[in-house]
Amino acid sequence: MSIATRTPDDVRPTDPDADLVDALRRRDERALMTLVRRHSPTMLRVARGYVGPELAEDVVQETWIAVLRGIDGFSHRALFKTWLMRILVNAACSRRAKERRAVFWSPLCEDVPAEDAFDPGPEQRAMTGDLWSAVRAALDELPERQRTVVVLRDVEGWTAEEVSAALRISPGNQRVLLHRGRVRMRELLLPHLEVLVAA
Repeated sequence: MSIATRTPDDVRPTDPDADLVDALRRRDERALMTLVRRHSPTMLRVARGYVGPELAEDVVQETWIAVLRGIDGFSHRALFKTWLMRILVNAACSRRAKERRAVFWSPLCEDVPAEDAFDPGPEQRAMTGDLWSAVRAALDELPERQRTVVVLRDVEGWTAEEVSAALRISPGNQRVLLHRGRVRMRELLLPHLEVLVAA
C-alpha cells in the first residue's frame, strides 16, 4: 500500500483564525468583531512604531477596511495574522509617507516619534514605573525594522517564521534584526536594571 505524497501546495499552516475567516467571508459581523478584538492590540503596537500614537488608530482602521475588501482573495496559504500584518505595515508606511509630504516644511518630519510603541499587558504592568518608561524609551531608540521585529518576537510572541512572512524579509535578516535589537535593548536597559538590583 503506497502512501500518497503531498505537494507543498497541500501543506497549509494550522491557522487559529481559519473558522473566523470563513465566517467573515459569509459577512458574519460577529466573526469580524472577534478578529478585531483578537488582533487590534498587536496592530496598534506595531502601527505606533511606524506613525506614532496619534495616527496608529487610523492606520488600524484603514487596515480592517482593506481586510474587508480583500477577504475573498485570502487563500489561507499563510496565517491570517501574517496577511493582516502585511496589510498593516503597508498601510502604516503609506500613511507615514503621506504625512511627511503634507508637512515637508517641518524639521520633525524626518523623525516621526515612536512614542508609546506598545501598551503594557498584564505581565508588563507588574514592572516598576521607571523600568517600564525605560523599556518604552529603549524601543523608541531602535531603528524601525529592529523595533518591529523585537515587538513581534519578544512582546507578542510571534515565531521567527511568522515575522519573516509578515514583514517579507528573509529568515537571516529577521535573525540579524532581532539580535541587533536585543543587544541594543540590553545596552539601553542595563543601567536601569543595575539600579533595581542595587536597590
